[in-house]
Amino acid sequence: MSSALLSPPGQPSLHVVLVVGRGGGGSGAHVRSLAAGLVARGLRVTVCAPARTAAVHDLSMAGARFVPLATCTDPATLTTLRTVCASADVLHAHGATAARQCALALRMRRARPPLVVTWHTRTRGSGAAARMARLAEGRVAREASVLLGSCSELVDRARRSGARDARLAPGTVAGPRRATVPDEAGDEERRNKIRAELGCVGVPVLLSVGRLDGTRGHSWLLHATRAWRVLEPRPVVLIAGEGGERRVLQRRIDAENLPVRLLGCRDDVPDLLAAADVALLTTPWESRAVFAQQALRAGVPLVATAVGGTPELVGDAAELVPYADPAALAGAVARLLGDRVRLAELADRGRRQAATWPTEEQAIAQVLAVYDELTQRGR
Repeated sequence: MSSALLSPPGQPSLHVVLVVGRGGGGSGAHVRSLAAGLVARGLRVTVCAPARTAAVHDLSMAGARFVPLATCTDPATLTTLRTVCASADVLHAHGATAARQCALALRMRRARPPLVVTWHTRTRGSGAAARMARLAEGRVAREASVLLGSCSELVDRARRSGARDARLAPGTVAGPRRATVPDEAGDEERRNKIRAELGCVGVPVLLSVGRLDGTRGHSWLLHATRAWRVLEPRPVVLIAGEGGERRVLQRRIDAENLPVRLLGCRDDVPDLLAAADVALLTTPWESRAVFAQQALRAGVPLVATAVGGTPELVGDAAELVPYADPAALAGAVARLLGDRVRLAELADRGRRQAATWPTEEQAIAQVLAVYDELTQRGR
């Protein structure tokens, strides 16, 4: 760690305030990793987040002081942030909504710590609300001391919005702890046990993970499954996740007799991946999808939509298809299931691609370098 971040004896260490809203799209997991890493390096860290986000990502267990926020849109949030920022050396907001609230809180202060903003996703949608959100997003981009984008598309977007300093900062998720010596027999035994528990013995297993809220592409995924009903053996699609669209999806699965099972919320995605033949990512936009990272690290062949930062993330280690093209998705999966050589090739490429991603240590070091630079400017 740079000596600039190490306080002289008897003086308090650098105080960093991390702010996150809903924590979806991997931002909550990233904040937990960052908070734990900063604490381990001797910095004082305060994490501000809604209680639900903190519970889902164990933010209060990262070794940092935790300050709950009602929500990132509640007026009381501004008061809380202004109070917390009074002693901050750096304020780091994750996500557009958290960034807007942090910028508002700083506008009301004379002495302002530098504001670092990380964009993990982009503002989507149409209509007046989406236009207002994009205008606010652009203003925050111009006010941030440094804006970090988790993929190149977000960095380009920030620069077009007028950001004074936009940089690529790809976060990462922790990889699974692997045995020192591969145990193929043990892996196969585990795979068979999980598939038996899922009731998927003797059939190909396709796995998708994501909220059932209309933003994950499940509707056209279900459309694609019609083509797989003629395959022998017929593959089963497992969808892990919960949300308001569950009843709609289940009614359609039942009415059309689709080979799909909704598993609800699961905290055992690594086990589900161990049982899967192919992983599916059908979303309309992603930066660095956590599920894609998990699949490639586990050596599970991935079929994903060619959107956002996904091509940059996976390189040639996945089959990419256009968004909302059921025929393309159905064809890509059918070809893979009929080509064991290609499946093995993608599994190997996935692991090698995952090895090129920044480690948690490297991601934390990059952020620390930004803090170092900004605190040096203010001296």
